[in-house]
Amino acid sequence: GKKEKLNNEVQETKEVIQEPKSANVSEDSLLAKGEKLFNEKTCVSCHNLDAKIVGPSIKNIASVYKEKNGDLMQFFKGKSNPIVETDPGQIAIMKANLDGFIKDLSDDQLKALENYILQAK
Repeated sequence: GKKEKLNNEVQETKEVIQEPKSANVSEDSLLAKGEKLFNEKTCVSCHNLDAKIVGPSIKNIASVYKEKNGDLMQFFKGKSNPIVETDPGQIAIMKANLDGFIKDLSDDQLKALENYILQAK
């Protein structure tokens, strides 16, 4: 009868418990995306996490930008001057790289790159 049918439906209905999405998930994927871009766009050939190679280290960039409240997005877009490394030769190299490698990146990609750099401690 009706009661039997109802019982079957109740048994068939399984409660789906979804894990709450951690706030870090989007942050982590943004970080991963930033790191991937950092490597793909050859930033890694001049910038190391800890040590100065050709350009300043990522940690150095992060600390100077935080300290001076700099805007990396504007720098990526060529709209603000370098505040970490101010040697004219270095600036010329970086400007060529900005024009050559990252001028075609979307704002989302630039945001990921910025996030990756600024989280370095």
